[in-house]
Amino acid sequence: MQNYKNHARYYPFHHFIITPLTLVYLGWTISNLVRSINSGEVISIQVYHLIGAFILFLLPLLARIYALKNQDRIIRLEMRQRYFELTGKSFQDKEKKLRLSQIIALRFASDEELLPLMEKTIEEKLRAKKVKQLIKNWQEDRRRV
Repeated sequence: MQNYKNHARYYPFHHFIITPLTLVYLGWTISNLVRSINSGEVISIQVYHLIGAFILFLLPLLARIYALKNQDRIIRLEMRQRYFELTGKSFQDKEKKLRLSQIIALRFASDEELLPLMEKTIEEKLRAKKVKQLIKNWQEDRRRV
């Protein structure tokens, strides 16, 4: 069962293979550039490799950012739909009073506790971490990025 303590997700290919390998390659390329500078060699090739290594380092990060931004949009839509189904009203007024991190945290609440917890979050300006800790009946989501 998913809960506050185990809800964080790692994507092994991204977190433990691609990103570390690009960091190693970037470090190795910087090391080669420094060695070339210190030995008086021509550094144009090393600079070329450094630019390539930097681009390769940024690509998985950029892909992750795109995925997370898309996920954030989907979460907002999901919360709008849930709120409408529970109340018959638009989520727009509540959405203006909540930060995205709070909306993301609230999505883990069951339908029974969502509305009271949302009001408490708005009134007490709770941080997302605190919102998640207050959830008693956790709504699982194992499809997150």
